[in-house]
Amino acid sequence: MNNTLIEAELPTELAAQAQAFVAAGWATDFNDLLAEALRRFLESHEASVTESFIKDDIEWGLHGRD
Repeated sequence: MNNTLIEAELPTELAAQAQAFVAAGWATDFNDLLAEALRRFLESHEASVTESFIKDDIEWGLHGRD
């Protein structure tokens, strides 16, 4: 797999929490944790998923669910 080097600023507390997860063995290293977090964000925000949620919200707003 090809990798791209990025530089990012994180809130101190968020970075500390991420480092604690790595130290606890939940990720191989900080880079893997960030890649997994980004992958999950992108998967959960795909256009088709977002469109489906919007349509559900519109349907609920127009007709309710009762």
